[in-house]
Amino acid sequence: MTRHLEATIESFPIAGIFTISRGSKTQADVITCTITENGVAGRGECVPYRRYGESLEGVLADMEAAADAVRNGLSRQDLQRQMKPGAARNAIDCALWDLEAKQSGQRVAQTIGATADTPLVTAFTLSLGEPNAMAAEARKHAGRPLLKVKLGTDNDEPRLRAVREAAPASRIILDANEGWTGENIERHMALALELGISLIEQPLPAGRDAALATIRRLVPVCADESVHATADLENLRDRYDAVNIKLDKTGGLTEALIMKAEAQRLGFAIMVGCMVGTSLAMAPAVLLAQGTDYADLDGPLLLANDRPEGLTYEGSLVYPPDPLLWG
Repeated sequence: MTRHLEATIESFPIAGIFTISRGSKTQADVITCTITENGVAGRGECVPYRRYGESLEGVLADMEAAADAVRNGLSRQDLQRQMKPGAARNAIDCALWDLEAKQSGQRVAQTIGATADTPLVTAFTLSLGEPNAMAAEARKHAGRPLLKVKLGTDNDEPRLRAVREAAPASRIILDANEGWTGENIERHMALALELGISLIEQPLPAGRDAALATIRRLVPVCADESVHATADLENLRDRYDAVNIKLDKTGGLTEALIMKAEAQRLGFAIMVGCMVGTSLAMAPAVLLAQGTDYADLDGPLLLANDRPEGLTYEGSLVYPPDPLLWG
């Protein structure tokens, strides 16, 4: 029997509003890919991202265009050559990993040398808002060991001071989402050093980040929008200290594993991050994140409702997926 690919759009309400420097959202719109062969089904999930020129309709069309190749036995290796990196390839790649695991009886964790039962500490994200509102959220989550704070305005000082005062013991990652400029980055970086910030993520716009090679990086800087796939890494060594690997950027776990190994070889610190999606999207990323410096895999914690067979979270600990979910 040949394989069958089905792709469907699903929406999951966010608990409240999720805001970054580029805008706000109240629901996570995802595409679920299911590949079935001989009654066995593998699943993957992706989150199309408008910032990268993606839309739900466009990604869905890309996945449906690949259906014939999947039906004829497309391998994960062939997939890398036939589809560009991005959300569509990610969902298909992860569905193929899941299908292979279910057919072989060998967990993905075992295949890639990860552990199937060891939890990770994940960052918990605080949305961009007014200083008082951000302080209130930080205070609510001050017991978490790692917070990720969304910033990216011309003057983030009152927000950052309010958050640090409300969560004095937490390690903090700042994510400016390309919102800072050459005029304010050194001021914000000095403030980050003063307040004991651990990492600054994508402070300047991708393609306009050359200043990072010439200023003193008082706090380590992590590339997100500036890095998508393995080929990007070499040219970022002069301006970034870390890279954020996301499956929706790399186009799946297959490429992400290669990128992780190369980033480690080049001396980058590594964060494994996510879009706002369900546990199905996080599951392969939890395995990828083992042995890295930062995991930012709190997508399901931001939702009002996750998938019923979702990942297990205990505070800021996230456990690898159960086979009923993925892998």
